[in-house]
Amino acid sequence: MFKLAGLKKSDTFFHLGCGQGWAVALAARKFGVKKAVGIEIDEKAAAKARRKTARLKNAEIVAGDIRDADISGATVVLFWFSDPGIVDAMVKKFRKELKEGARVITIWSPPGMMLPQKVDFPFFVCTKPFKYAASVRQQIKAVYGNKCIDFTAAWLLAERYIDALGVVPGQYRRFVNMLQSMVIWINAWNMGVTCEDGVPPPVNAYLGILREFFGIDMKDLFTREPKDESMTTMVSPNDKMGCC
Repeated sequence: MFKLAGLKKSDTFFHLGCGQGWAVALAARKFGVKKAVGIEIDEKAAAKARRKTARLKNAEIVAGDIRDADISGATVVLFWFSDPGIVDAMVKKFRKELKEGARVITIWSPPGMMLPQKVDFPFFVCTKPFKYAASVRQQIKAVYGNKCIDFTAAWLLAERYIDALGVVPGQYRRFVNMLQSMVIWINAWNMGVTCEDGVPPPVNAYLGILREFFGIDMKDLFTREPKDESMTTMVSPNDKMGCC
């Protein structure tokens, strides 16, 4: 992730929502940046981050809301939020406060409608001056290399996400892959960028497996009206499906 962004010793690195400070410590210690700053609204997490970075002279942890923070000195920013309100607010802040050439690293997707300069899924780097997609399909094309997402693409993207983060134990890998791929496909459906016009059989089957065997009913994630009878059947809470 840091190598993709070209993080170097002359950079000032900011992690917005730094949690317990692992990225701040890594940037300061391994990459030797000029300064690594973590901003965290949770006081307890910020305190743990301070303990983790206490011996690093080039690291600092600030307790506060990222929307109120001064990020004007940042040359590289790690921003990992999905809440639309926070994303919108921070995109405006990036445009206003960051200097030309500043890089914004995100995980899973670019912020807002930005077009990334570098992609190594699930990591993205957007560089100021930022470029923006004219449509969701244009952004999907830039990010995934195709203007739509089908079930196979959703499955493979989830697989790459799991591999890149490396935090899922082997025995849970298939379950997490199944769950994450359904989230990807449903989000694509809601945005109108699925390759399929209706619900393909694999999606139907996996949603049924998650509901019947794991008690996870994902019907409420669908915000776009179904186009056909199979979609209506799929999201019905009374529908009973078997496995495999």
